[in-house]
Amino acid sequence: MAAITARELEMQMPDAKKLLSDEPEMESSLHYMQLLLLVTCLEWAWQERDDFFIGANLTIYFSRQQLKNRDFRGPDFFLVKNTTKEPRNSWVVWEEDGRYPDLIIELLSDSTANVDRTIKRNLYAERFHTPEYFYFSPDTLEFAGFRLDINQYKPITPNAQGWLWSEVIGAFLGVHEKQLRYFSLEGALLPTPQETAQKEIQKAKQEQVKAEQERIKAEQERIKAEQERIKAEQERAKAEQQLKRAELAETKLQELQEKIRSLGIADE
Repeated sequence: MAAITARELEMQMPDAKKLLSDEPEMESSLHYMQLLLLVTCLEWAWQERDDFFIGANLTIYFSRQQLKNRDFRGPDFFLVKNTTKEPRNSWVVWEEDGRYPDLIIELLSDSTANVDRTIKRNLYAERFHTPEYFYFSPDTLEFAGFRLDINQYKPITPNAQGWLWSEVIGAFLGVHEKQLRYFSLEGALLPTPQETAQKEIQKAKQEQVKAEQERIKAEQERIKAEQERIKAEQERAKAEQQLKRAELAETKLQELQEKIRSLGIADE
């Protein structure tokens, strides 16, 4: 029997548009919020880009045998770079030029932790050849990251803060306030849109307070200048009064002297 060619195998694959994601719901609201945080933070940080796709609890279809066995392996979070940023019902490898995720993050739970640490880890390394794989438990805060070395994952060495560098994202991943977050090379937390808005509001309030302080300072300077002007005016008026009194006294003295001289002449 002749072997099936790759083209024939592709023709036997179902229509990608009909392959909807078939993943279970997230374990808890804690897991859902963590997933939402990972998605929104990266999309916000890369808002000017349109060359990537983020899958959130989305099925990855990669083989006919997988479909036959209904062996679906949808990571909680995955990132594919150098692709189109358009909505997808699922990630169908044979419709994406054979592309697999560049980075995967699994959120551990009691029911999935063992599979995430073993079966999925091996699948992502040996079949997907995904360059980086991380897992994190929103419950216990267990966190680990791995980088592909041929067909095996090697642990990523943490920095002093316990963060792990992602070459794919170009940022650190680390636990912050019991959540997995992204950090820049300089150590700055990559914010959510809400955090950015709050920061801008706080900045606007600070600028408003600063402007009000400057206005009050300017008003105080104006009042001080006005007081100085009034004081100078008073000093000028006082000096004028003194001058007038001096001139009046001198005039009276001159009149008296003139009178004395006139009396002296009269006596003679």
